Amino acid sequence: MSETVPTPAQSGRTTHDPVDRLRELIRDVPDFPKPGVVFRDFTPLLADPAGLALAVELMANPFRGRGIELVVGAESRGFIFGIAIAQALSAGFVPVRKPGKLPRSVHGVDYDLEYGSDRLELHTDALVQGHRVLLVDDLLATGGTMQASCQLVEKSGAEIAGITVLIELSFLHGREKLAGFGQVHSVLKYD
Repeated sequence: MSETVPTPAQSGRTTHDPVDRLRELIRDVPDFPKPGVVFRDFTPLLADPAGLALAVELMANPFRGRGIELVVGAESRGFIFGIAIAQALSAGFVPVRKPGKLPRSVHGVDYDLEYGSDRLELHTDALVQGHRVLLVDDLLATGGTMQASCQLVEKSGAEIAGITVLIELSFLHGREKLAGFGQVHSVLKYD
């Protein structure tokens, strides 16, 4: 069984840089979900009220004053930050779900994963032509989920105003799949 590595905050070290403050709240879990992978566990950040508020602000701030009408987040971790960011931007929230979870007519996009394929869906009437949309997720890794979410937004005729994520694993080059979808903002990058 793998042990978690304590964060600097758990070891008593503190910092005044806001991004470093968030990084202290991310716990590295070696060999999860498989050997050789370091999982970036942000649940300690969610349990820290000041850390959670800071994460939401740092994800939302680049998009303030940009006319965001709706925030779109993919199931399920995109919901965690998406609803909070929607509230911070005085916008609505629209969920992107796995197949069979939405009760009305849907647009769907199939996409490839490193171990197979998956599908995401969006109500056909959730977005309309001209809506300014911000896409939100916790993590940008290979970019498949976010790319599929962007394709769903485009199918609806809405305008992608930007993409914001808490964590980007830049060594997986997911940002490359998002070229042409607008500004991509990540708060924490791991190379």
